[in-house]
Amino acid sequence: METSSTSSYTAKLIDGPLEGKTVATAFLESGDPRPRLELGGDQGKHYVYARGSGLEFDAAGDARPTAVEYRFVETVFD
Repeated sequence: METSSTSSYTAKLIDGPLEGKTVATAFLESGDPRPRLELGGDQGKHYVYARGSGLEFDAAGDARPTAVEYRFVETVFD
């Protein structure tokens, strides 16, 4: 079976101020999904999201997920 060779995946934001949005995100050099995302917002703030437990794969046997769920942690004001 072939393994996935993509360098990015879809981060699904499942709650918080960006709930329902998705963003393309690069895998870590190790090939793992990122444990945290910091996404810029307007007016000098950014949102911190942590990886959840939900993973989606295109086909059985894929080494890397095509989508990963992220949960809201906090809003940081600059």
